[in-house]
Amino acid sequence: MAECTHDCSSCSQDCEKRDFHVDLNPKSSVKKVIAIVSGKGGVGKSLVTSMLASKVNKHGFKTAILDADITGPSIPESFGVDEEKATALENEEALNPVVTDSGIQLMSMNFLLQNATDPVIWRGPVIAGAVKQFWTDVIWKDVDFMFVDMPPGTGDVPLTVFQSLPIDGIIVVSSPQQLVRVIVEKAVNMANLMNIPILGLVENMSYVKCPDCGKEITVFGKSNIDKIAESFNLPVLARIPMEEKTCQAVDAGDVESLECDYLNAAAQKIESLLK
Repeated sequence: MAECTHDCSSCSQDCEKRDFHVDLNPKSSVKKVIAIVSGKGGVGKSLVTSMLASKVNKHGFKTAILDADITGPSIPESFGVDEEKATALENEEALNPVVTDSGIQLMSMNFLLQNATDPVIWRGPVIAGAVKQFWTDVIWKDVDFMFVDMPPGTGDVPLTVFQSLPIDGIIVVSSPQQLVRVIVEKAVNMANLMNIPILGLVENMSYVKCPDCGKEITVFGKSNIDKIAESFNLPVLARIPMEEKTCQAVDAGDVESLECDYLNAAAQKIESLLK
């Protein structure tokens, strides 16, 4: 059967009755899969993915990140491993992930390129196929929680991830601007249409705290996250401030060093899936 192009208008298959899930490599072990999504780019999905994987890892769980943003990966640089390469297993068509200093397993397109700045000029179905191969052809070792850093939007890759991987829950990332409301609702509606559990919402760039008086300054105006959460009966799991220490840590490839209490509720929600 031909590879699905996700162009339903040109297809005669009855997809509602088909199971699109692909099998994990027999040598892999992944207990729970959490997708970090948003309807648009630039809201901080990769930051939230990196920080949550690091925090849950510090709590004693083994974590991994599958970087599904094939054409614009940023996970390797956040962890300071952008020069690393995925290694092939001898005599097998499989890859070992790159492992960070604290033991987080990572797989990203940049680990397969000769140079990190080489562009990936592929069409949607090929990109979606690469994401599935990150699931099937990588040896993930004893992972409690895998975080999938999704590309923006509701196109080929999010559809492939939702259909092909056993997603246990998603976290929707937002920012305070009114424009983002409609975009977030698109992501939430897509998850609901595909029966993917939504764990909650995370608002990034929520405020800046004055270093002198401690006042919280809402740079982008009043937040809409509570109204969005109420309309979908979802919890707000975190409000992430704009902080210099966060920018410095990510730019230095040292996101694992960050200590952030504002993600405690999100981490607890995720960890409860195994408890």
